Amino acid sequence: MRLVQGCLLLLVLIALPGQLAWAQAFGPIGPEAESGRRQRWLVPSVDGGIAARALLYRPPGDGPFRLAVIAHASTQNALRRAQMADPDYPALAALLVARGFVVLVPERLGHGGTGGRYSEDQGGCAQADYLGSAGATARQIGIALDFLRGQSFIAREGAVVIGHSAGGWGALALAGEDPTKIASIILFAAGRGGHADDAAGEVCAPERLLAAARVLGEHARVPVTWLVAANDSYFPPELSRQLADAFKDSGGKVGFAVLPASGDEGHWLVERDDGVASAAEALARALQVGAITDRKGRAKMSRSR
Repeated sequence: MRLVQGCLLLLVLIALPGQLAWAQAFGPIGPEAESGRRQRWLVPSVDGGIAARALLYRPPGDGPFRLAVIAHASTQNALRRAQMADPDYPALAALLVARGFVVLVPERLGHGGTGGRYSEDQGGCAQADYLGSAGATARQIGIALDFLRGQSFIAREGAVVIGHSAGGWGALALAGEDPTKIASIILFAAGRGGHADDAAGEVCAPERLLAAARVLGEHARVPVTWLVAANDSYFPPELSRQLADAFKDSGGKVGFAVLPASGDEGHWLVERDDGVASAAEALARALQVGAITDRKGRAKMSRSR
């Protein structure tokens, strides 16, 4: 009987390698660094057989702390995606940790060391499926966020999602979530289809991008802060403002701001120390959503209603 039971167990393990094998692999996979307690983690992905690589930063102490998930940029070019380094936003992470947040930077499927099938493909230029790509990105952000919310050092409410470029476009699709789950969404140069044919200022089917922004605003419940650098040639300020207005006109709550020019290409502002510094005031306002302070100035959670 024991032999039969053992064989059955082995067959189950072989039949379900993804969820059972990876279930015990999620979590930290290396020591904490001294600066920001930076640590490599593995987190779930939408593919049960692949654990996504991630970086985690956190303040001193045991928490619970509010969570900030940073969604990285992407590209339609498969070779460039495969060669991408692990996404990291050290200046932004440092600012967030200083404000009492745990910061997770997960790498999505189809990128760099995580690998796997790229599910965010917009499907060409002229007929780009911007809603489908936004939803695919949002699902991957959401599964990583839900996993971290189950950790003992994470507060159950007040999470913030910060998205860059395609990661920002996916984050926008999370605006329909329960505000007690996600308190605020912050976008840096959000969009898809920028630099069409590698040409600065050219965007694939911008009218389809605007139409998708309107749809995403229809059921939005989470406030959005939309930021773009003055010299962003992927999603220039004029187009970014139109996207934010389209989202707002259909019901979304959004604040829009153009930040000073950053380096030779403002699209990468959020990856630079001076760029993050230029966004600090707007970030501070957005991060206050979902938190109040007591009489001694200590952060406390507030319940969204």
